[in-house]
Amino acid sequence: MTAPPLQRLPHVALDLASRRRKALKIERLLNLASRRRPLHMLEIGTGSGGIAHYFGTHPRLQCEVTAVDVSDNRLVHEGYSYRQVQGVELPFDDASFDVVISNHVIEHVGDAKAQALHLAEIRRVMKPSGDGYLAVPNRWMLTEPHYGLMFLSWWPHSWRTPYLRLMRKGEFYDCEPLEKHQLECMLGDAGLGYRNLCLEALRETVATERSQAMVARWLGMVPDGVLKPLRGLIPTLIYRLDRR
Repeated sequence: MTAPPLQRLPHVALDLASRRRKALKIERLLNLASRRRPLHMLEIGTGSGGIAHYFGTHPRLQCEVTAVDVSDNRLVHEGYSYRQVQGVELPFDDASFDVVISNHVIEHVGDAKAQALHLAEIRRVMKPSGDGYLAVPNRWMLTEPHYGLMFLSWWPHSWRTPYLRLMRKGEFYDCEPLEKHQLECMLGDAGLGYRNLCLEALRETVATERSQAMVARWLGMVPDGVLKPLRGLIPTLIYRLDRR
């Protein structure tokens, strides 16, 4: 008897204030203020719709935003158009968008084959002069963010679901975080150029979300040269993408 397909949970961030801060960070990391307008933008996996709404209603950027997701969990609907999709294939022509955002999506699309297709679709719909933003949890993060368990993604695949059940956090582990070298190989195979923005993103996160915290003062004193060897351990891997 064939086992039923794995049902993946949406894992949607429904805090709109955090989505606004995330969008501001994306804006700054991609330096969108310097881009020619209007910007045709695609957000893959829009979730609550907060990021799409931020860019679609931005008073200066003039973005024409399209958002897609496999399930509709939106809390805000204004400022952008929305399309429901099935799987990772995107219903758009080649080279349609100036900016493509995939924020904590690739770990939810399925196995390595589905992840590779997700990256190939990002490249396909991105204009030759376009930019992409990709964020994914690092497999070597101390605490797995979706289930709040330490070391969950460190285990071999066959151990993760039993550990999740043992800790009474769920019935199956439906995410696939990536490590730095693994992700960069996948990006290269997909024909995507990339720049690691982990340090810049870390500083932007501290500046926009925890500007008064002790870690902010500490990071402000540590030069990039000291932090650069530790990029593979930063909890979220963040890249700016382009078409090679």
